[in-house]
Amino acid sequence: MKTKMMKLFGAAMLCSCLLASCYSYTSVVGDGPKGNSQVTKWNHYVIEGLVPVGVSDSKAMAGGAKDYSVHTRMSFVNGLIGGITFGIYTPTTTTVTK
Repeated sequence: MKTKMMKLFGAAMLCSCLLASCYSYTSVVGDGPKGNSQVTKWNHYVIEGLVPVGVSDSKAMAGGAKDYSVHTRMSFVNGLIGGITFGIYTPTTTTVTK
């Protein structure tokens, strides 16, 4: 019974790891970026991303520009760190292109 339960638990953990995905979204402000200047910062969350600890301000990152895009994603490194900490700390990355 115990081995069957362990196999079931192992299969559930494997499925949860394989079904996890990285998310990404982009917001365009004004007419969008006019150049290739980029500013990147990490956002800091705890408890699987439920509690924000330090979130970047995209308007401040744009530096007064009126036309820019904001791309927020969970990169491989962000996901790796989240996995190592078992979801206690889950960062994301924000890039502002102006």
